[in-house]
Amino acid sequence: MLAAGASAQNLNGAGATFPYPIYSKWFTEYSAAHSNVKINYQSIGSGGGIRQVTEGTVDFGASDGPMSDEQIAGAKVKVMHIPTVLGAVVPVYNIPGVNKELNFSGDVIADIYLGKITKWNDARIAKDNPGVSLPGNAILPVYRSDGSGTTYIFTDYLSKVSSDWTSKVGKNTSVKWPTGIGQKGNEGVAGMVRQSPYSFGYVELIYAVQNKMSYGLVKNAAGKFVKASTAGVTAAAAAAAKSMPADYRVSITNAAGAESYPISSFTWLLIPTHSTDPAKAKVLADFLGWMLDHGEAEASGLTYAPLPKPVQDMVRKSIANVK
Repeated sequence: MLAAGASAQNLNGAGATFPYPIYSKWFTEYSAAHSNVKINYQSIGSGGGIRQVTEGTVDFGASDGPMSDEQIAGAKVKVMHIPTVLGAVVPVYNIPGVNKELNFSGDVIADIYLGKITKWNDARIAKDNPGVSLPGNAILPVYRSDGSGTTYIFTDYLSKVSSDWTSKVGKNTSVKWPTGIGQKGNEGVAGMVRQSPYSFGYVELIYAVQNKMSYGLVKNAAGKFVKASTAGVTAAAAAAAKSMPADYRVSITNAAGAESYPISSFTWLLIPTHSTDPAKAKVLADFLGWMLDHGEAEASGLTYAPLPKPVQDMVRKSIANVK
């Protein structure tokens, strides 16, 4: 742990909105336990987090989409991906008069954003939701306008379940959306869907829960409609935990297994491997140890899944390289 009386440290980080609720809690608690440390985090989206950390303008970044080989090669600052928790992206909707949980197949979600499914009572939506009276109103798709790890997870999933999506849009933190309206941050998408009747969007699970929004079950690789939960995310991570690459850059969308929730992902802190300020590096390393010892236990309370034990053990070894 950090020595008492160590000089005051202010750390600045920026990036993903997906893990912001738990990061905010962790950074506040860590600072309360270490009166000489203040950690400031700006929830600006994964694209901004990658940009700022690789340009050296923040002490750490955060992203839910791992950096590409090109981004790593072109970075002014070399960074390591440290997984922190896992979360789920859920399809949210606002359909007046429909209070039931709806089922969504991946190809249906893709075709809503491709502009091929335009009405709520489309036969393909109805087929997955027998007995539900769906209105004939037009669907308003809402997407992230900023560089977003949530978008990366969502489009990574759609690329695995729709060849049309792969060829026309693809996966990235920012994509060219064929239709819909853009909003900034998970907060922005949640707010827009909440206030717009007949809208459809995608947010990290905690934002749907905190805003009391309707969110759908998604068909997984085993053909089962699954509601997002920490158990479903943990199931999706189980296989990846056994074969985690050394750099932690892994995708677990559309994972095998009857219980796996298909739009699940790790989220990562982006930590410079050779800090220009050894004192700040020491604080970051200490925080990461605190995260494993104390923070992981708080994950499920905010609808995130803690890192599987084999991954925690790997991370503990990686922390030694933060200096």
